[in-house]
Amino acid sequence: MAVHAKGRVRHPIRLRIGGGVALLLLVAYLFCLPHQLFHAPYSTVVTDRNGELLGARIASDGQWRFPPRTTIPAKMKECLVSFEDKRFRYHWGVDPLALGRAIYQDLKARRVVSGGSTLTMQTIRIARNRPRTLWEKAVEMIWATRLEFRASKEEILAMYVSHAPFGGNVVGLDAAAWRYFGHSADELSWAEAATLAVLPNSPALIHLSKGRPALLVKRNCLLKQLLGQKKIEPSDYELALSEPLPHEPMPLPQIAPYLVSHYYQEQNGQYIHTHIDRGIQQQMEALAERRSDEFGRSDIRNLALLVIDLRTDQVVAYVGNTHYNRRQNGNQVDVIRAPRSTGSILKPFLYYAMLHEGTLLPTMLVPDIPLNVNGFTPQNFNMRYEGAVPAAEALARSLNIPAVVELQRFGVPKFHDLLRQIGLTTLDKPASHYGLSLILGGAEATLWDVTHAYARMGRSLLPNDTITDSFAWDKGAVWQTFDALKEVNRPEEIDWKAIPSMQAIAWKTGTSYGFRDAWAVGVTPRYAIGVWVGNATGEGKPGLVGALTAGPVLFDAFSALPSSSWFKRPTGVFVEAEVCKQSGYLRGRFCNDTDTLLILPAGLRTDACTFHRLVTRDFCLPPVWEWYYKQYHPEYKPQPPLNANSGEGGTQLMQFIYPAMGARIKLPRQLDGTPGALTVELAHSNPAATVFWHLDNSYLSQTRDFHKLTIRPSPGRHSLTVVDDAGNTVSTTFYIE
Repeated sequence: MAVHAKGRVRHPIRLRIGGGVALLLLVAYLFCLPHQLFHAPYSTVVTDRNGELLGARIASDGQWRFPPRTTIPAKMKECLVSFEDKRFRYHWGVDPLALGRAIYQDLKARRVVSGGSTLTMQTIRIARNRPRTLWEKAVEMIWATRLEFRASKEEILAMYVSHAPFGGNVVGLDAAAWRYFGHSADELSWAEAATLAVLPNSPALIHLSKGRPALLVKRNCLLKQLLGQKKIEPSDYELALSEPLPHEPMPLPQIAPYLVSHYYQEQNGQYIHTHIDRGIQQQMEALAERRSDEFGRSDIRNLALLVIDLRTDQVVAYVGNTHYNRRQNGNQVDVIRAPRSTGSILKPFLYYAMLHEGTLLPTMLVPDIPLNVNGFTPQNFNMRYEGAVPAAEALARSLNIPAVVELQRFGVPKFHDLLRQIGLTTLDKPASHYGLSLILGGAEATLWDVTHAYARMGRSLLPNDTITDSFAWDKGAVWQTFDALKEVNRPEEIDWKAIPSMQAIAWKTGTSYGFRDAWAVGVTPRYAIGVWVGNATGEGKPGLVGALTAGPVLFDAFSALPSSSWFKRPTGVFVEAEVCKQSGYLRGRFCNDTDTLLILPAGLRTDACTFHRLVTRDFCLPPVWEWYYKQYHPEYKPQPPLNANSGEGGTQLMQFIYPAMGARIKLPRQLDGTPGALTVELAHSNPAATVFWHLDNSYLSQTRDFHKLTIRPSPGRHSLTVVDDAGNTVSTTFYIE
């Protein structure tokens, strides 16, 4: 009874212990498989809009290992299953028949001749990467059965082909397909698929450079096996047998290399699908290389080009620089994303802003006279002044003085804020840091930001545009801005308007101070293209001018792309207004010669013309404007002396040409050491007037006809005053440093 009693006591304990052990084993089995099997680094792979490979960068461990696949091509699947694991579709990770056969063969040969591993077990072995022992074999079997519960057969095959070794430093099906056959795994022929299916079996012994006869035999045996299984047609079998093995690994494509390198730095180890159009990209790269070689004769070594599809707001070509494989002369710099001095490329945005605000009309005359603002003395590129120029023409000709005057009126802080709103990310300093030089290249921007800003302007004019922009563009102001920009003189000396096949393009160039950066950006309803030419190292060259270098490249690029008709004028955004034909301002009281034009409603707030006066009904500009204007406009008639009873006695009759109010002037010493001289000049509306000059209340001299005088002021602040023989007076203050 004691024994029985003891047995009755001990039996439940054994059951509980056994149940606990079983539960622990079940839990251990359930959690034995790591959530992430593979921890290997991957190559960075970049494709175009159609999935075609543009380029790749090797993984950090020196292996060509593309990011994992989720599917496997049909031909590769048939070859792999037939060669490695015929019952793959039916077992649960371990194939007892294959194991039994392997044990029998190994015992018979007294060495390992067959492993009996399934594809699932091989996947586990690659993931664990441990020495091959009996214990490791047992672990592989357990993990393999667990993997079968977690993943589908397709997923397991994808894991295997993504990480299997294919010889040398080539890992995975995708890398192998490109390295050995020069195309994607989805385009493998039967012979190519069979070759890759047998390679992982012994990649160290049989590959392209060693054991080629054995590799060919194994490939052909597999093809014969597929024929016997009726997986391939006899004709396909014969064609497959005739295909030779590749001789050596092929280089991967090097298309858009600067974009590939950008993604390598920003999204290392990922598979990036871009919107690049491979055909357009290769066209633009060839164009850039050809033009860069031409510019290289003038020691201008770098060129960048960006093409944006306006309809989708997608970059379809990205040429970050030229001669990627050169390791000198700044050829490794991706200039598209490098901040560069903007030159005049930002002027259209100021013109747009003033149209939108209602402080400018396209026809309005703006001053083009010498300017000195606290020592800042901008000059036009041609070193000339024309007195007054219509605003649209000043933009089309990229005159600097009118742009600075307009920015002074509009306000630097407002313009600085606008540029940031439209996407210029490099303006990281306050507006006061840039000052009025902001409009002439005093700031830096990237070709990426600038071209996208122009593209967004253009896209705002497209009908049924569904892409949301964070900045609300004024369609009317954009249309008027582009209407001015399409009048910019083209590099080719032809009348493009007379040739019906030539499309209209809104375009602008820019040249930075010191001839370091040449820009050109153009927009049509189809594309926006940005071009930069220069030296990435920052060296200036005399011939590095936007119109002479970047401009021709821009038009070459447009010629290589499909053309389009011009933007349609927006409806419902303009109003009719009567405008003075000569001044371009809204009609004044005394304007007789007028036009009725379409302007923005905001433009109705601009000033009326004050240049026509009751006394003569002639068109009269301010004296300094007039002094320069009449040199280029012989039809202009200066105002005759005013009648004392005309009611126009407050009209300004004379102005200083130089120095401007507040000018800071540094006079270099003469060769003999004496102080330098300053030549001051005045414009007077009455050619017969006599002018009396005073410096700091001391009389200097008098002039008639040509009002110019040379003086030698001492350092410090000075006041210069002139009085004419009719008693009119004007003064200016300047500083000698």
